[in-house]
Amino acid sequence: MTALSERPAALLVAVSRPWFWPVSWVPAYLGTVLAGHALLPARADAGRAVVALLILGPLVWGAVLAQNDLHDLPSDRANPRKATAPLVSGAVSAGRLRTWYRVIALAAVGAAPFVGPLFVVGVVGVLLLGTAYSVPPLRLKTRPGWDVAVNALVVGVVSPVAGWSITRAPWEFPWQFGLIGVLFAAALYVPTTVTDLAADSVAGDTTFAVRFGADYAYGLGIALWAAALMFSLVFAALDVMVPRSTLVPQSVMAPVLLAAYAILTRRPTIARMAAVSMVFAIPTAGFVMAYLR
Repeated sequence: MTALSERPAALLVAVSRPWFWPVSWVPAYLGTVLAGHALLPARADAGRAVVALLILGPLVWGAVLAQNDLHDLPSDRANPRKATAPLVSGAVSAGRLRTWYRVIALAAVGAAPFVGPLFVVGVVGVLLLGTAYSVPPLRLKTRPGWDVAVNALVVGVVSPVAGWSITRAPWEFPWQFGLIGVLFAAALYVPTTVTDLAADSVAGDTTFAVRFGADYAYGLGIALWAAALMFSLVFAALDVMVPRSTLVPQSVMAPVLLAAYAILTRRPTIARMAAVSMVFAIPTAGFVMAYLR
């Protein structure tokens, strides 16, 4: 038993994987910027934005990942990368993890009304998708294509719409950003199925990479990434939601982003995927500045 097991709060944070929180925070923040045309939400919306940050970070991720850990235990035990995970190491029991899941999920749903009634629907929807992704009999993680779709939908559409809904009605969210977001999110998710290909194969989990192979996953990821870049350029050229002033910078950066993605995802690791995200953050920041002018 590790020293960490004597600190439940530290274990709980470890289960929720803080490095995943920005995966929903960043698109949610972009949604807030798009809706409010400002770097920060208005003072009247600040309290709701903080609650949304809490829900979209530690609460939703804590619930979804606790449930995921419970049902991924066979593959996690075969995965060296997961050797220190609390459930694998024995620092936390399956029973305690189930209790934590229930408490965190209830906390997320209970806090959601402070943001808005439609935010409650979104939080419940994400938790249900998390169940469908991890828990049999659906277990969409092991249904190639569905695993990609669920993650792309949550990160590429639900998260930015959540940020948007803090100040504006969700149905007013521009579909152009939803399309670009889904393509980028899918491109970022597909290589992650390759990182755990060996362990998933041993456990019998038919993920996207297990079903189609690493080479196919690599090619699809490049195609999705290229499509996202292309649509962003098209919308900029048309001056539809994407400012036309970004067309030239995008034209310069698109080949760089495509090359960086192709190089870093050829043999994907968590560190390399983090590097892809960091490279992508540069033009994203440029877009925000152009949008706010």
